[in-house]
Amino acid sequence: MGITYIEGTATGPTGMRATVRFLVDTGATYTLLPAQESKLLGLVPKRSVTFTLADGSTVEREVSECHVCLPQGDGHTPVIIGQPGDEPLLGGVTLEMLGLILHPFSRTLQPMRMLLV
Repeated sequence: MGITYIEGTATGPTGMRATVRFLVDTGATYTLLPAQESKLLGLVPKRSVTFTLADGSTVEREVSECHVCLPQGDGHTPVIIGQPGDEPLLGGVTLEMLGLILHPFSRTLQPMRMLLV
């Protein structure tokens, strides 16, 4: 299994932008923006969610929304407001909203096959 990073731009409700180097994490539900970028963008918590980590422990994090722009597309998505020490992640919900999948061999983001059934 490889590690894939992608650079993108996050835009908050005030129009402030931050360039972020995301770890593409298809196992993560939501995208995570670190504390510093979340503050810079002026993200306001919409709700609090309990997340389960890989080791089985749980953490509670606040969730907001912002606009994420990647080379392959852009859109509005829910994001976790990170705490100090949290690293940026690009999660599954954002990938699906943008119609993207992580190709397992080339480790690149590709358009997903869209179904209407």
